[in-house]
Amino acid sequence: MEKGKLVEFRVNGEPRLGVVDRPEGKKDWIVIDSEGHSHKLRPQRVDYEVPGGSYSNSDIPQFLKEIQAYIDPSSLEVAWELLVEDGKALTPADMASFLYSEQTPQLCYAAHRLLSEDKIYFKKKGENYEPRSPSQVAEIKHQLEVEQQRQQEKEIFFDHIQQALAGETVEWSQSDRTRLELLEKFVLQPEQNHRNAQDLLKELGQGTTAEAAFDLLVALKWWSPNENLFLKRSSYPLNFPQKVLDVASSYLQTLPPDADSDRLDLTHLKVYTIDDESTEEIDDGLSVEYLDDDRVKLWIHIADPTRLVTPGDELDLEARKRSTTLYLPTGMISMFPVELATGPMSLRQGKLCAALSFGVILDSHGAILDYSIHASLIKPTYRLTYHDVDEMLQLGITAESELAVLAEAAKKRHQWRQSQGSITIKMPEAIIKVKSEEEIIIELLETSISRQLVAEMMILAGEVAGNYCREHGIPVPFRGQPQPELPSEEELLLLPPGPVRACALRRCMPRSEMGTLPSRHASLGLDNYTQVTSPIRRYTDLLTHFQLKAHLRGDKLPFPLDVMQQILYSVTLSAQEASLVERQTNRYWGLEFLRRNADQVWQGLVLRWLREDEGLGVILLEELGLELPHRFERSVSLGDRLNVQVSRADPHRDEIRFREMLEHETIINN
Repeated sequence: MEKGKLVEFRVNGEPRLGVVDRPEGKKDWIVIDSEGHSHKLRPQRVDYEVPGGSYSNSDIPQFLKEIQAYIDPSSLEVAWELLVEDGKALTPADMASFLYSEQTPQLCYAAHRLLSEDKIYFKKKGENYEPRSPSQVAEIKHQLEVEQQRQQEKEIFFDHIQQALAGETVEWSQSDRTRLELLEKFVLQPEQNHRNAQDLLKELGQGTTAEAAFDLLVALKWWSPNENLFLKRSSYPLNFPQKVLDVASSYLQTLPPDADSDRLDLTHLKVYTIDDESTEEIDDGLSVEYLDDDRVKLWIHIADPTRLVTPGDELDLEARKRSTTLYLPTGMISMFPVELATGPMSLRQGKLCAALSFGVILDSHGAILDYSIHASLIKPTYRLTYHDVDEMLQLGITAESELAVLAEAAKKRHQWRQSQGSITIKMPEAIIKVKSEEEIIIELLETSISRQLVAEMMILAGEVAGNYCREHGIPVPFRGQPQPELPSEEELLLLPPGPVRACALRRCMPRSEMGTLPSRHASLGLDNYTQVTSPIRRYTDLLTHFQLKAHLRGDKLPFPLDVMQQILYSVTLSAQEASLVERQTNRYWGLEFLRRNADQVWQGLVLRWLREDEGLGVILLEELGLELPHRFERSVSLGDRLNVQVSRADPHRDEIRFREMLEHETIINN
């Protein structure tokens, strides 16, 4: 370097021209730019020395003006096409000769600017530049096009965001959806690294937290304020694959051949289906057959989806993946395509229906005297609600005497199971229903004769199926429950009767277990039991149907023991996840109901302690059937009742706080 030399260096990454003025110390030089600013540089920081001449910093503006006309990036493409075959490296001066047929300082610097800023055709090697190969150029061009398209899509996305926030209707593109899904993942899995989502939020002028991402998705109406995050976090499929929908569509048009062509014709029997009014998947019906010897045969008819489903087919594998129908406050998500589940699979009134029918004769105590199982045809006569049946039994309608027979049989069965050690725990049970997210309804399920009737008949069918499979060595999902260690009678008597005592018993009950070998079910009081009554909405019931039907036909079992064990393992995990989603969703809507009714006063029952020394326990809001934590502000005992009001409820954070009402406040509120 020498005084008067015109050199290029970089300031904050941007190229700048300056004139060398004087040395500074042993290694540095002072360079003056066009604005008179001094820069201390080492020679290594100089990117280019303009050849020839001695300059002053006042010459720089004119010098830059003179080169502008020569800086045309398109000229490099022409040069590259002519030079690529030789593949020789060249200097900026060589490029100036090639492009401009001269090597003046201005033209050499113009060639340097073109080469140094080029990202496509030439790459720097030492002080020279060599042409890239055609394949490299093609790849770089493709990458630049992709980046340009990405940038354009990003700008369109930002425009769409502003339109949506302004309340305009937006047609989201696929690239928009990909970016919105980044925000979704941030909300659903905040513990993971979400740098791209956070950068996106920052560019949109939003906070960079998961809560900010959620708020934005709600503001865009991409999500609702009460979006079911538990369901979205789960692996439960929200939609059916097209191939499954195609199978369902074809079956709705034409039913496949029936593998059980010799079904037992039971269409002469009067068949009652008894469900809640809102039930759409009707999977069980009941009949009474009067025998010649004054005995009666009870018939429990179960919907037979295996009429349409074959082990290993599209419907079966999809149902196995789902494991169960999800029943959420906002609606049902079916294990099978809903048109099939509520259509040809269900026991529809007045329609000819395929069923798996259990005929049972009880002895005078309610034990099973004789039974048989048949693939059958039935024609449901009445579709009744629990309320209908309770009313008919209360009125003693003689034209439907079968209902009284069924109710008496259910009573005997319950007494017989009690004699076998069954354990009945009665706790308030609620159903939460949400209508268009505007209205939340919480209904307490009342214990009634009709519900007990249906429950006992379903348990009876499960015992019959369990006995049959045990006797014939058929591997099915047997259900069992270890014998609990219950509190002594003296201990129970110290607790207030009702929910407090029932809760203490419930906490002693071990989880039920599922396996391929029969085992005793303690709370049911049965030695053999398998669930068989809900094959449309519970995959393990469908497995039992597959096995039973094959054995009844004399066919080879579709699922040998080892295969059954493998399937049960995966299905059990899926069912547990689905059950957790149901519990979490119900809890969310329970808290949302309380949040919306924060001015209401509720009566709470002190149900049990979590940490008694800290005053932390669980209260039961009896009129809602909700069990919720509460830190008591005064000394209370189990079974005490107190009036509370919500002081804070945040369903998304799963938080609820109550304020205990003083007596005069309760009077005012009432």
